[in-house]
Amino acid sequence: MRLIEQERTALFIDGANLYAATRSLGFDIDYKKLLDLFGSKTNLLRAYYYSALLETEEYSPLKPLTDWLAYNGYSLVTKPAKEFMDALGRKRIKGNMDIELAIDMLELAPFLDHAILFSGDSDFRRLVEAVQRKGVRVTVVSSIRTNPPMIADELRRQADQFIELDDIAPEFSRRPAEARARTERGGEE
Repeated sequence: MRLIEQERTALFIDGANLYAATRSLGFDIDYKKLLDLFGSKTNLLRAYYYSALLETEEYSPLKPLTDWLAYNGYSLVTKPAKEFMDALGRKRIKGNMDIELAIDMLELAPFLDHAILFSGDSDFRRLVEAVQRKGVRVTVVSSIRTNPPMIADELRRQADQFIELDDIAPEFSRRPAEARARTERGGEE
């Protein structure tokens, strides 16, 4: 991982995409360790986390995470997810945060040397290209080790640097089995 300490850096985390990748790879993220990792290796200006939230539910499993992130150094960007019925009558949820992420990255680009995007979504290829034209180095963090790969080939090619999520996971992750084992032994999680 090529990080430069004095580079003005921002993280842009596509929450749904990162969650899907970590689930597929079999680990949970310790978001404090993630922030500490990039904060210690760069001049981290911002860490954005993007997530659509269902407001119709009394309790959302995302609520504890988003609350913690908002109070612990992350700039949380959310919007209500929309529920709808598909053509077969199945309930579906739509909550795309691509536009919000793209606007924030483009607005912050004049103040950055390095943007780190946690997503493999091919929709971000043009965004990465536009930010690069403004002189910002762009690193994409995702995975080719999932089945199917979480990183779109065109996004991986566009990035200045691709980081395999599974390679850096030991620096900021908890494996679910390890966390359960510590809890069963009476250790802290």
